Amino acid sequence: MLAGIELGGTKVQVLRARGTTVCDRETIATTTPRETLSRVVAVLERWHAQAPIAAIGIGSFGPIRLDRRAPDFGVMLPTPKPGWAGADIFGTLTAPFDCPAMIDTDVNGAALAELRWGAGALGEAPSDSLCYITIGTGVGGGFAFNGHTVHGAMHPEIGHIRVPRAPGDGFAGCCPFHGDCIEGLVSGPALARRFGMPGHEIDPADPRWDDVASDIAHLVATILLGTSARQVLIGGGVGMGRADLLEQVRRKVVALLGGYLPHVDQAGIGRIVTTPLLGDQAGPLGALALAMDALAGESVS
Repeated sequence: MLAGIELGGTKVQVLRARGTTVCDRETIATTTPRETLSRVVAVLERWHAQAPIAAIGIGSFGPIRLDRRAPDFGVMLPTPKPGWAGADIFGTLTAPFDCPAMIDTDVNGAALAELRWGAGALGEAPSDSLCYITIGTGVGGGFAFNGHTVHGAMHPEIGHIRVPRAPGDGFAGCCPFHGDCIEGLVSGPALARRFGMPGHEIDPADPRWDDVASDIAHLVATILLGTSARQVLIGGGVGMGRADLLEQVRRKVVALLGGYLPHVDQAGIGRIVTTPLLGDQAGPLGALALAMDALAGESVS
């Protein structure tokens, strides 16, 4: 039995599975660290009493320390989520269990699941590298290359990259750290401020969507040029909720790259820039992928 924990900013999904076959799933609201993590541990202890848990995988919102050599490994770093800075995620969730465990960001986990079982595995040809972008309450990005997630001194924080602005776009952005980084421009809260209404109420024909598509396209082009990822998957409520926006982004990526990357053309862009095949299950399955790697004896760093 494997246990997977997807710790999100609003809810936690706790899974028990044999391989990728989910046997049990429980959802817990994300409140305070003490309350949330203790409830997750209680679920795991109940399951462990029924059948021993062989390994635990944790995909957590961040930023989180992933360097096993660091004294604060597995601890939440300064975050806008009230009360969560300094929370010992890894230690609290794994201490009661004598089994291997691995922790990574939720988006890195989602990227790993898509590489193994989703868009990276089931296309015309298996992919060896992809980036998973989630656009919702924030903007996060994970990378899975050659079967492993990518991190070093930190984990990828592509949501805080600044991109060239569309001519005439005067929106100041809403990121408390950087203003008009990509998260400050296209996240759900940013769209609500930019358009003056929640994203699901915005008219698809509003011309300001063209500026949003331009911002996302610049991010995608930066990823393709900087990492040579074969695919960029755009998920999250904003990413998966507007097919028309995705088409705009694709056209703009091809135009921005101007033929420099020969594989990125109008005929192939639909396979390169696409939506997650696993949908909203990429995150939970990513936690299980981390549990499998922990069982196999792999390290997070």
